[in-house]
Amino acid sequence: MKHYFAYVRVSDPQQGKGVSLGEQEEAIRAYAAQKGFDISEWFRELETASAKGRRVFTRMLAKLQRGEADGVIIHKIDRSARNLEDWTTIGRLVDRGVDVQFAHDRIDLHTRGGRLSADIMAVVAADYIRNLREEVKKGFYGRLKQGVYPLPAPMGYIDKGAGHPKEIDGATGPMIKEAFEIYARGDISIRELRALLEAKGLRSRRGGRISIAGIAKMLRNPFYVGLIRIARTNEMFEGAHEPLISRRTFDGVQAIIDGRKSAGRRRHDFKYRRYLRCACGRLLTGELQRNQHVYYRCHAETCPGVSIGERDVDAEVARLLPQIVLTGADQKVLRDMVDKHERNEHTARQKEQARIAFELNKLNASMDRLVDALVDGTLEKELFEHKKRLIMEERSRLAELAKRHENLVSLDEAVKKFEQQNTALLGYKVLPSTEQRILLDSVSSNAVLVGKKLEFKLNSPYQLLRKLTDPAYCGPYRDRFRTFEELAFEVWRLAQAGWPANDNEPAEQELA
Repeated sequence: MKHYFAYVRVSDPQQGKGVSLGEQEEAIRAYAAQKGFDISEWFRELETASAKGRRVFTRMLAKLQRGEADGVIIHKIDRSARNLEDWTTIGRLVDRGVDVQFAHDRIDLHTRGGRLSADIMAVVAADYIRNLREEVKKGFYGRLKQGVYPLPAPMGYIDKGAGHPKEIDGATGPMIKEAFEIYARGDISIRELRALLEAKGLRSRRGGRISIAGIAKMLRNPFYVGLIRIARTNEMFEGAHEPLISRRTFDGVQAIIDGRKSAGRRRHDFKYRRYLRCACGRLLTGELQRNQHVYYRCHAETCPGVSIGERDVDAEVARLLPQIVLTGADQKVLRDMVDKHERNEHTARQKEQARIAFELNKLNASMDRLVDALVDGTLEKELFEHKKRLIMEERSRLAELAKRHENLVSLDEAVKKFEQQNTALLGYKVLPSTEQRILLDSVSSNAVLVGKKLEFKLNSPYQLLRKLTDPAYCGPYRDRFRTFEELAFEVWRLAQAGWPANDNEPAEQELA
């Protein structure tokens, strides 16, 4: 009895769980029984035949070439070869005496007519898969042009079906957003970021551990700012999905990864880490002495003995706070200016929205000219993609700015936010040290040690508050009204930006 291999294939692993694979096997068994062939080994393939290199198919061919079976039984010709190179390989096997049988297509490859018929069927199968590939490609790029990502959603988003934009995942989306914001600070490695995300419960799509490469790929993906990049071709498209992070955060992350922005490292988390500076410009390094007293010291050779104890810093901060809070009377004066500034800001907002719309129209016109140049052949594809990417990034930035203007809070709401912050500062002393530091960062970017005195660099609007409350800073009383006007505007401006904590750059030195 002759011994034969049996080969079955489906293009999609999901098909392998259905009836397609079983039907092929049943047809081959019936055919082998009818012919009196013994099937010595089964080869099951769960991938497309549109490109050569199928692992199971290649392994079977190698065994046939070594003479380990008299022949092979395949369900149909299009199951064996949808590319002509594989069909040529099968033809060589036949020429060497290997018996190739088809359970469905009753063709004798040992006759000239049978071989011709099989060749024609193989060519038709190859043409079918080429046409199918083109149609799939059209559909793929059609979705991209609509702003719909036709591949599985990245971490932080969920699929909503074919033809629909991805939506932010309520469970993982906030984790991914926080990951970008944490890494943008510049004081954590990708490995540490992974550990932090895992502690929060983030897992890969398959429920396993997230790889370092996966985190790095995520941080590089512009999908999170509303753009779609196809990695294989480096093409960029505008997405219809909602961005998860701001362009500023994304650009900050890219700057750190590219080495254009240094990433600070830490070994101990002192309360005033990366906050205190020496008059020479260096950051003061925290040191724990006798396991109970914390000192911040400058290690520059030109600054011997420059240091300050953490308790002394606490006392300086306690003296600062009364200078940057408003009394009830001052809050009333501030609120009296709300209506006037609200009217002015409404007009300014309309002008800004008109400017953004004008800039977007210019970019759209530039994109049209760019496409025309590509179609006319006056612009190379590579240069087209480069200029297209620049235009799309600028459009993304302006669209984000326009959306921000649409979501602007009123000046009255901004004052409420400021009053909440004011209340928090009044209760500073009773807060835990970690919360004290967070609150301090919201009002002051750093403090410089000059001799034994700290000079605080206040964030906006607290430098204006100091003018109002500290006699050493306020000028003649007639300037008080103007300062309140400036304060009202600044409170509104910062509330629109989400009340940023500080603008500190990452440390330029290793911190203890």
